[in-house]
Amino acid sequence: MPANPVLLSSTAARRQPRSAIPSSLPAIWRDIQGADDWRNLLHPLHPILRHELIRYAQFVISSYKSFDQDPSSPHYLNSKYPMLSILSQSGLSNAPYQVTKYLYATPATSTRSHWIGYIAVSDDHSLSTLGRRDILVSFRGTVTNTEWLTNFMSSLATAGLDPFNPRPDVKVESGFLTLYASACCRASLLTEISRIVNLYKNDDELSITLAGHSMGSSLAVLFGYDLAELGLNRVGSGAGINQVIPVTVYSYGGPRVGNFGFKARCDELGVKVLRVVNVKDPVTKMPGLFLNENLRLPWSNGGGGGDGGSCYAHVGVELALDFFEMENYPACVHDLEAYVRRLEGSDHEREKDGRGDNQGDFLRKERGFFNLIFEKFVAWVPWLQDGVGNFSA
Repeated sequence: MPANPVLLSSTAARRQPRSAIPSSLPAIWRDIQGADDWRNLLHPLHPILRHELIRYAQFVISSYKSFDQDPSSPHYLNSKYPMLSILSQSGLSNAPYQVTKYLYATPATSTRSHWIGYIAVSDDHSLSTLGRRDILVSFRGTVTNTEWLTNFMSSLATAGLDPFNPRPDVKVESGFLTLYASACCRASLLTEISRIVNLYKNDDELSITLAGHSMGSSLAVLFGYDLAELGLNRVGSGAGINQVIPVTVYSYGGPRVGNFGFKARCDELGVKVLRVVNVKDPVTKMPGLFLNENLRLPWSNGGGGGDGGSCYAHVGVELALDFFEMENYPACVHDLEAYVRRLEGSDHEREKDGRGDNQGDFLRKERGFFNLIFEKFVAWVPWLQDGVGNFSA
């Protein structure tokens, strides 16, 4: 894995139009999915990898678009659309996938489940264009207040997802764990992925791709770890295992999920995580603002310690982007569509000075996003209160 992140400046590439799946993808899909930890694909960013990062981000955007936040709607906190038409109604009419399952989770501070995304599988016609059958899980990010409160439960807890080996050294953020382990979330994920793998295991080469933004990226990483820990990506058993299905997480603007023990176990299991990060996005620096992979104390070392460490650590490989200034555009530094436009190579300086077509959309989105972050965060760290203002327009 590269020691330093790859930085895409505003001049890194010209804006690329969204296009069909590249014809050369079938020959290199395993490399694109991280088989070699994206070695030699990040600097410069390989055009097919760029395409795939944008393509999978569109599924996450469709999850955001489909979530009903209107309290007066009969579909409140659910999907606006039925499974058969969700992709077309959320802007992905040409996506060669069929949604097979809706996903729900219950935040720790709520008694009501929230729709958080879906599972989809690529169709027969895409076998030749993708090079395999792709099982996709799309997780939207944080939207409701109860989900934000879950995000700020920053204490570490033992994951304990394998009943036969709880691995006390593997710890994850308690809020994410509570959300993921809620009965309606984890059970649905494991059951549906097992069903799809069993359905296609003898016919096709398979991949499992998990995509999420913000909180959704945390759920994606947790699920990737869980299914690999339980061996659900292995076809056969014992000496008869004849296929290990690659598990890839595309994380957009994701926070840290667990400690060094968690990172080490994900690496050992072969869970591949590519974290697309805006260097100005504060969400990607939490939790573990003070104790993390870059700053830790001797007694919190998780490399070989017995308790797995008390420091948070990012998992996987980082692709660093650079767009918008936090003090001027707080709602944009974490915006997923802004991430996509940066990947496309758009000139963010042009958008910032008012000549871009999407400036209004960016600034209207989630106006209270960073107000809520800093209201909670500053209350937790009182010495940051001086000089921190309100970001509402």
